[in-house]
Amino acid sequence: MKLIINEIFYSIQGESLYAGLPCVFIRLTGCNLRCAYCDTRYAYDEGGEMSIESIMEQIAVYPCRRVEITGGEPLCQEAAPQLISRLIDTGYTVLLETNGTLDIRQVDERCIKIVDVKCPGSGAFQKNNLHNLNYLCPDDQVKFVLMDANDYEFAKQVVRSAGLASRQIPVLFSPVSAMLDPATLAEWILKDGLDIRLQLQLHTILWPRDSKGR
Repeated sequence: MKLIINEIFYSIQGESLYAGLPCVFIRLTGCNLRCAYCDTRYAYDEGGEMSIESIMEQIAVYPCRRVEITGGEPLCQEAAPQLISRLIDTGYTVLLETNGTLDIRQVDERCIKIVDVKCPGSGAFQKNNLHNLNYLCPDDQVKFVLMDANDYEFAKQVVRSAGLASRQIPVLFSPVSAMLDPATLAEWILKDGLDIRLQLQLHTILWPRDSKGR
């Protein structure tokens, strides 16, 4: 079984509750969305075929047992769940970054799933699969990328209606760079007394001029 791989690289985890930790990234080619703020458009089509064995060999050279499967949208590729299970069986801690539109029940429960919920500003919120929020495991996380106050109000509504706080599912709000001031988002969170985490993209702060391989 082969997958189409856009890039494999070793870097600092820039998002999620694992931000700041070393991580090996496996970026899969292809995505079923075209979000307005997407910063990985190069992953829509660029990539080459690799077998799971070849992927395992390539990541083994890095001094890290933490791997993130990202994209694009990894679950667009049929073999992605197989790769995830193989990595976990080999002793890796595996994170999956998914846009939340495809059924996450196909993914090994041992995988830490970072599930996006698309807000109206993305242009793709009609494609949300909110049923995924019912299938989250205790170590999973939910992420909202926010462009404006309308997105913030939408995210608040989803968090409350899904009961994420009562289920102790970590929630992250991330402002779109140059569109929503992080300080403004912080003020909204404090005003509303939300027990969520404000997230900035650490990798864009560390390497602002790099678009790939970070």
